[in-house]
Amino acid sequence: MDFEPITRPLTDDEAKAEAERIIARSFQPEMPPVRHIPTSFRDDTPLPAYGDTPPVHQDDKRIVPAWAAGIAVASIGVGAGITGVGCGAWLVLQGLASVTLYGVLMVTLPFAGVAMVATAIGGAFSKARKSVSKTVYEGPVVQNTQINNTSNQRGMFSRTRNDVR
Repeated sequence: MDFEPITRPLTDDEAKAEAERIIARSFQPEMPPVRHIPTSFRDDTPLPAYGDTPPVHQDDKRIVPAWAAGIAVASIGVGAGITGVGCGAWLVLQGLASVTLYGVLMVTLPFAGVAMVATAIGGAFSKARKSVSKTVYEGPVVQNTQINNTSNQRGMFSRTRNDVR
């Protein structure tokens, strides 16, 4: 190709030849072949079952900082936890909405039975212990009450101590 700039006007024959060349190149039915270059490689050789080859260093190419990933994971956990709490509250409230007197009695009946048995056993032990020994103390009783009231006041702070003996 001639890349020299044309400084003179083309003649009619030169202009016709140049126009035919441009049209022929523009409407050419075949494009030049495209070279296909592989963009990846897969090694299908089988890996050994064991070996002493050290691991290959792989560069860290994370885009997201570690603190942002941590916050994202924590927010997902908090969201899942709050969802669980909300579902639990919904279940409890649905259960409370369908409470009837017979339902309450059926739920509390085992507890009432256990309490009744425990009271009967406790009463039996109490009666058995009182019937074994009966100790009566007889004698004079002396009661002495002495109150010492001391107060120390100095300026804005004060303390009062009452000793009852």
